[in-house]
Formats: sequence, structure tokens, C-alpha cells
Amino acid sequence: MTTAHTAEPPRLLAIVELGGYPNLTPLYRSLGFEVEVVGSQRRAQAALKRQIPDIIVAEYNFQSDFRDRTSNLETLMAGLQRHPRVKVICFYQTEHQQKFAGLAERFPIFAAIPFPVDAQQVELALRRALA
Repeated sequence: MTTAHTAEPPRLLAIVELGGYPNLTPLYRSLGFEVEVVGSQRRAQAALKRQIPDIIVAEYNFQSDFRDRTSNLETLMAGLQRHPRVKVICFYQTEHQQKFAGLAERFPIFAAIPFPVDAQQVELALRRALA
């Protein structure tokens, strides 16, 4: 984790599984983040073994066919319980808002942004997370 006393830039892990929103990497970098982008939860888990970011930006993807979970994020969020300082920003589809709310009741979500993802909302959430 970065602190005010170090010159290291804050780290952001972006998990882009389905996409459907603008490439936000230029925004992340303009705010001073060192950015890693991965395309799957499996790759996200590998990235977390290498280094714990300050912020994770991920999509909530409801998946009714999972036997023991409702989305792509349960495993990620459960693992992050050991790292409570990591802030998670989630993008979610409004038709799955009720299911997403269930996840947010069980795990700390720093900010939730509905589709269509608005870059200005993302920037505001990131600035709040850095404060």
C-alpha cells in the first residue's frame, strides 16, 4: 500500500472481463495510477499474488449457473478480506442491481457505478478513494 510518505504511485488493478465501456486506462494513468489490466478473475488472482493494489476496478457479472456463488466477484472479494485497505470500485448492470446489493451487503464495495459507465463518475470515485 502506498502512503503519503512514499514517492510510489498508487496501484490500480483493472479487471475487464466483458467490457462494454470505454477504455479507462488513460483516465487511471492521468490520475497518477500505476495500472495493471487483466481479462479474467483467474488472472486477477495471479496479479494479487504478485502485488496487492490500492484500488481494484471490476465488473459485477451475475451468473445464475454458479453452484456456490452468484457472480464473478465472490472469490475475489473473499480473498480481499485479508487486505481491508484495498478499495473496490464495481461496475454493474442495473437489471442485476438487487443481486449486486446482496454482494455489497456481504463485502465492502467502495463505489458502485451502473452501466452505462460514465468516465466522470469513475474519476470522482477514484479521487475520493485517493483522498
